[in-house]
Amino acid sequence: MASTSKISSFKLQCCMFLVLIGAATAQLSSNFYSSSCPNALSTIQSAVQAAVKNESRMGASLLRLHFHDCFVNGCDASILLDDTANFTGEKTAGPNANSVRGYDVIDTIKSQVENVCAGVVSCADILAVAARDSVVALGGQSWTVQLGRRDSTTASQSAANVNVPAPTLNLSQLITFFSNKGFTTQELVALSGAHTLGQARCTSFRTRIYNETNINSTLATSLQANCPSNGGDNNLSPLDKTSPTTFDNAYFTLLLSQEGLLHSDQQLFSGNGGTTDSQVSSYSSSSSTFFTDFANAMVKMGNMSVLTGTSGEIRTNCRKTN
Repeated sequence: MASTSKISSFKLQCCMFLVLIGAATAQLSSNFYSSSCPNALSTIQSAVQAAVKNESRMGASLLRLHFHDCFVNGCDASILLDDTANFTGEKTAGPNANSVRGYDVIDTIKSQVENVCAGVVSCADILAVAARDSVVALGGQSWTVQLGRRDSTTASQSAANVNVPAPTLNLSQLITFFSNKGFTTQELVALSGAHTLGQARCTSFRTRIYNETNINSTLATSLQANCPSNGGDNNLSPLDKTSPTTFDNAYFTLLLSQEGLLHSDQQLFSGNGGTTDSQVSSYSSSSSTFFTDFANAMVKMGNMSVLTGTSGEIRTNCRKTN
């Protein structure tokens, strides 16, 4: 039997570990740059607005960048690192290659922020703020972004290959995947609403439009014209055909009529009393409910395994370590 002193020591170590976990999140604050770089947020906002005005699709791309960053070893801007002799980064991973975009816009934002206050604002925080500002620029609700993340000094292609949910997942797999990341089923559905923006490549929905039965036949036929059974892998179709450049709740309304583009999208609504059917119906009838839940889920996502304090660094160039 373990001695009392050993048990006490173990309890103390456990408590210290939990305190450290809590401290990492606690170090994030909405006013982190209020003194060190008071113009940081307005600089990022202006740059995002300019990028979205130039190309409305960029809003979806910047939102997706933040998502794909956070789900791989936390919100640490690892997705922005180019390959080096020491590691193969995340840009060439399956979920990202020829798909994730907006790196040049982040470069522009970073450059502008560096001109305002050099070496102060992290690339990870820029990704988090840019995601929020993109949603707002396209008509969505704002939320308070917690700040103070630091940037990683490495990246992992292998981690990116397994930590981003695939469009082929069914509902039970999606629920398990998000649960393993600390999200409830409600938060899974809310975050999926990001697909009210942007486009997907033919290769990610080809199987659905040719082989699945829970898809509106008219939609399937129209999509096949732009996504042949062979070739055209990179041809694009909107995830939300109704309003692909407006952040609204149309994505959920489309699911009710079996018009989800991706297999994983339509899995959220079966029409047969599935686990998430009622929530999809609720969001389709109340954009305010969706907006609120989405904003709360985004704040939670932005807190995933963040680096704070003296961990990581503040990159001066988002593509490489200092």
